[in-house]
Amino acid sequence: MATDLDGRTTGSKSGELFAFPLAARTGDIDRCARELDRVHGDAAVHYWKTECRKLAAQLSALGLADEEIRREIIGFQAEVQAAMAQRYRQPSVERNRSDSGA
Repeated sequence: MATDLDGRTTGSKSGELFAFPLAARTGDIDRCARELDRVHGDAAVHYWKTECRKLAAQLSALGLADEEIRREIIGFQAEVQAAMAQRYRQPSVERNRSDSGA
């Protein structure tokens, strides 16, 4: 496993690398913001819980303590909320264009 400058593990035994901290995972943040913009109600709650549990499991596998995992998840949640807010600040035409991949 690789170690970052703070001495934290940043990879897995299988060679798969994880972006760390979670708040720096811009691709995951944008993906979650898009999906949460698309789904609502129970489906949104289920999606969000599943995503957060998956991220927590990855961090746990890297050996992070529960308190640090909680801090990372809270930071990730804040970034997703900020990304969602940003999506609503964009004109709807521009947002639709970026969702369609144009």
